[in-house]
Amino acid sequence: MARKDNKGRNLRSGESQRPDGRYMYRYKDELTGKRETIYNMDLTRLREQEKKINRQQEDRLMTDAATRKMTLNQLFERYMAAKKIKETTRRNYVNMWNNRVRNELGNFKIIQIKTSQILLFYAKLSDEGLSHNTIKYLHTMISPAFEMAVTDGIIPRNPAKGCLGDYGAAPKEREALTPDQQKKLLAFVEESNVYNVHLPMMQIMFGCCLRVGEVIGLTWSDVDMKAREIRITNQLVYNDLGDGYQFHDATPKTDAGVRKIPMTQMVYKAFLKQKELNFMLGRNSNIEIGGRCGFIFNTKHGRPMMPAGVNSYLNNIVKAYNKKETKLAEKEHREPELMPHISAHILRHSGCTRLGENHVDPKVMQYVMGHSDMSVTMNVYNHISEMGRVESEIAKMDATEVV
Repeated sequence: MARKDNKGRNLRSGESQRPDGRYMYRYKDELTGKRETIYNMDLTRLREQEKKINRQQEDRLMTDAATRKMTLNQLFERYMAAKKIKETTRRNYVNMWNNRVRNELGNFKIIQIKTSQILLFYAKLSDEGLSHNTIKYLHTMISPAFEMAVTDGIIPRNPAKGCLGDYGAAPKEREALTPDQQKKLLAFVEESNVYNVHLPMMQIMFGCCLRVGEVIGLTWSDVDMKAREIRITNQLVYNDLGDGYQFHDATPKTDAGVRKIPMTQMVYKAFLKQKELNFMLGRNSNIEIGGRCGFIFNTKHGRPMMPAGVNSYLNNIVKAYNKKETKLAEKEHREPELMPHISAHILRHSGCTRLGENHVDPKVMQYVMGHSDMSVTMNVYNHISEMGRVESEIAKMDATEVV
């Protein structure tokens, strides 16, 4: 059974907590063979010290014999220890590696891995149905790790260089809702006695193009009703960062994610309605996460909604909408106009599409979306512009067509 501290958190091997509350980590210095101990009042800081010690020990033990035995798994761990990234991103990398690489290519010694093995590995992942983007995600871990080994003089060349190719299935294009679908969906939710409590959140997601973590992480201090603007500085992630699955407060992945978004009239009214709903339903936030409190969108227990919870209610809304539409179409002797599957990301994508349809400047779209890469925004903008040009040209043909 795992040992726990006085806050109920699992302690790792070598860690313990003294009666005075201090945390202690004991380890063996591999160079001297002596047992050493470090202390800290904060568990997180103690673990930062542990990482530094383990890295120092690994560096001192990196002899020629050790490098010849190094596996790709060990190289990846060394690469991750040296890479400065957010803890949530690090956890995603490690999880993906453990799921797809660790028990296959990861067990091979790096001095033995050939380019052909990596190509065969990617081909196998492709045959298993993985998308090109997923294989590319793995490649962005494998290739840089090998590159570090080249720099350290462990191997003469990077065997993963140029291996990505076009392996994997093409990513499924996320279709934005049409203006008509968006209008009908919001009208259905507003009229529903079951789902109308979700209307303000959906209007805000459409109107502000927010990521799901940004939406559930909104607090009332982030919303300036007088200035009619929303400040996005943080988001909530639900993940296991070594302390069990729970909410963590995180900053956006890039500086572009920090932004102020002006409210439309629909969004302004949605916040007013949400405040009223929270009061009527008694859904006021009663917890603190990362020093932040007063979360806007909560469950009946006063906790922020989980990302999966948001997508779940959106799925239920679509099912209810389609059930009603099917019955109505049958009664009216016509084909039903069914609503496609939607998710929090599709609401964000639909909001971005509405901006493009209204000819909002691409740089403004990029800012509102919080994209660090302009090409991501332009993919949406160009698609909308292209469709507009097609419709315009076809309209010209209509005007000149001889009947």
